[in-house]
Order: sequence, then structure tokens, then C-alpha cells
Amino acid sequence: MPVRRVLVVGVDGVRLDTLRRLPTPHLDALAADGFLTPVEVDDDTPTLSGPCWATIVTAVDVAKHGVWSNDLSGHRLDVFPDFATRLDRHDGRRTFVAAGWRPLLQPCDGGPLFRSPSSTVHIAPRAETPEAWEECDGRITEAAVRVLAEDDVAASFVYLGAPDETAHVLGCGEAYERAVCRADAWLGRLLAAVRSRPAYGDEEWTFLVVTDHGHADAGGHGGRTAAERTAWLVAAGPGIGPAAPRRIRHADVAAQVFAALGRHPDRHWTFDGRPFAARPHAVLFDLAGTESRSLTPDHLGDVVELLTLLGELEIPTALVSASSRPDADAVLKTLDTAGAPAFATTVAVGETSRTAPASAPYLAAARTLGADPAACLAVTGSTAGLTAAEAAGCRVLAVPASTPLAPAPRRTVRRGLTGLDAAELWAAGL
Repeated sequence: MPVRRVLVVGVDGVRLDTLRRLPTPHLDALAADGFLTPVEVDDDTPTLSGPCWATIVTAVDVAKHGVWSNDLSGHRLDVFPDFATRLDRHDGRRTFVAAGWRPLLQPCDGGPLFRSPSSTVHIAPRAETPEAWEECDGRITEAAVRVLAEDDVAASFVYLGAPDETAHVLGCGEAYERAVCRADAWLGRLLAAVRSRPAYGDEEWTFLVVTDHGHADAGGHGGRTAAERTAWLVAAGPGIGPAAPRRIRHADVAAQVFAALGRHPDRHWTFDGRPFAARPHAVLFDLAGTESRSLTPDHLGDVVELLTLLGELEIPTALVSASSRPDADAVLKTLDTAGAPAFATTVAVGETSRTAPASAPYLAAARTLGADPAACLAVTGSTAGLTAAEAAGCRVLAVPASTPLAPAPRRTVRRGLTGLDAAELWAAGL
């Protein structure tokens, strides 16, 4: 399977209305491959860099991480660390962070925000001026280019600070607009480095570009105006569709980093953010009773099409049947005759200690596939199958056969399987 990697680029203090009217070809190209969406700073979060970046990189809200200002003192970042630290500490995955703003990487003002990534580059501006920050961002970019072009890094974060500094000093006029355009040029350098990798063709990259807050017209932030509270996210990569599937929050960014890497978060991490696209570790079907006679030609074609897509995506599948073994085998024969890829395993009635609506059949299928049930997607059309799948902790794509089923957390309801694509599949149940 392709190696999954993530690049997060944080561009400080870029207003969404400014971004939308400027020529930013690299951001525009990413948005065309995925989406650009507004992100509103939460009501309880100050529109300051410290709390906003802390939420972005930890996937938890300000009440948990405890960063309330640009002085990070009193934080709880050792309990709720950033994604680069978690991936290195828990999984041994290499991570990289490059930034010029000192509290992100240096032990000052209560920092560092990034507790212990695998590797870091910190280059401070020679002065707190727009010109010095432009120079700093350029040097940060070139240092990151060297890492991104060659190193085996699972997740990276690169910070660009010149737009924010320019707005503070000169307001949101022409100089600010030029700073935003230069940040887009630095982004282009980072993307070119990624695409120059010798193994790029064998890798799956997710790109997330995000700002922390906006600015008042005269420059400055910390208030509650729409211009200050409106941030944004550009996301592109496997499973990310042409529009945000729901309202995106800052806490969702780090959650998406883990999802893009196929890492289901441990429950005790208590993330507030949710991924907006997550590749299922496995897809478990019950086919609404799974009797061969229930597979009408249209339904059969949709199932074959979905199984073929999952095979192309190299996502394992299981049949969790609410019928006897002979009936389940008849379904398998029908699907095989229709040219469907084979299920990796099947579970029929009587082969577990309890059957649906108990969770045992889904837990057994996930266990055989070596998948975490919470990272599996169950495709079901029955109330019993829905109850069983959710009791097992699965995400659910509900396709009601007769009894109406309502959407709910971790449950997506669809009228049928026709036209289901990878992006919708990855967003299902989130």
C-alpha cells in the first residue's frame, strides 16, 4: 500500500476575504483538488495565536489544553500534546516542525507548544518587523524544503508568520496583501519539494493549510468581530471531496492528521475534533438480511461496484450475515458470479455466541481482519444490523431496506449505494 504522509502549513493571521480576492495559485490549486472552507474561532477561544494554534495542533478545545493567550503558561500540553509529539511518542513515527515564532518551539512564554517532535527547525526573525519576518519565513521554507524533499517523515508542520506581523504593523492594506501572496509562493516551494521526492508516486499525501484568526481592518486581533473570528482551511488529499462535508472547526485539523495516517486515536485522548475524511480500516457488510433472493439486479450491481472500489482502495471487507451459513454462501456465490471481489471473511448466524442486535458478529469480523472496530465502517440496512454495529463501536453507513433510519453521530444515512465514491465513503459516519 502507498505510504501515507501529511503536511500541515500554518499561515498566521490571514483574513478569508483577503485570501479570496488575491491571486494565490498554489492555494487555489490545492482548493481545486479538495476544498477551501471558513473556520470560525470557537466562542470560548480568544482570537489570539496561542490558543488558536494550540487547538489546531492538539485536537482539543481551549478548556482542555489550557492555552488562553500568547503566554502559554498554565497549559496542559503534557496531558494533551500536539500531533507531532503524539505520533513520535506513541507510534515511533517521525515528525517535523519548522517555525519562527518562539513559543511554538522554544522554552519561552510558557512554551514550547510543540512538546517533543522528532525533529525541529527554529529560525527566529532578526527583528519584529514585516521585513524581518519575510526573511524568516523564507529561511524556514528552505529548511523545510530540504526535509520534505528527502526525509522519511510521516507528519510535518511548517509555520509562516509574515502576514500576521505585517497586519499588526501596517494594517490590512497593500503590504499585507503582498505578504499573503508571498506566503502562497512559500507554500509553492513546499509543495514542489514534496512532489520532487523520489518515492512520491508510491506515497499518499494529505495537505492541510490553515490560518489561526483574521485581523481588524487597521490590523490587530483579539476581539470578537467577524473579520477577527473567521479563519479558514484548505484541505486536499485522499478521500477529501470538493466541499467540506460539514462545518469545520480548528480542533478537526489535528484529528484529520491522524485519520489521514490511518491512526485511530486512543479513547483516553478525548479529542474534541473529528476528522472530515477517514479511510476505514475495514468495511463490514450485512446486506440487509443477506439472502440471495434479496439481491435484486440493481442492488447486486451497486454492491459489486462498491466491493470493486474497496478492492481498488485495498480496504478489506467482511460479510456479517443475519442469515444461516447456507444462505450466506448463496450470497457469496451470487456475488462471485457477478464478478465481485471476494470478502476477506464472513460471519453467519450461529457462528458467534450471540447474533444481531448484539455486537458479537461485528466484533468477530473486525477481530478476524485485525481491525479496530471503531475504525471500521459498517454498511447495513436493518435496524438489528445498525444496533449491532453501533454496539461494536463501528461507524455506520445506513442504507435502509424498509424501516426508516435517522442520521446520528458516527452514522450516515443514504438512500442507496448507487454512485458512492471514495470521498463520500471516507466521510461516512464521521
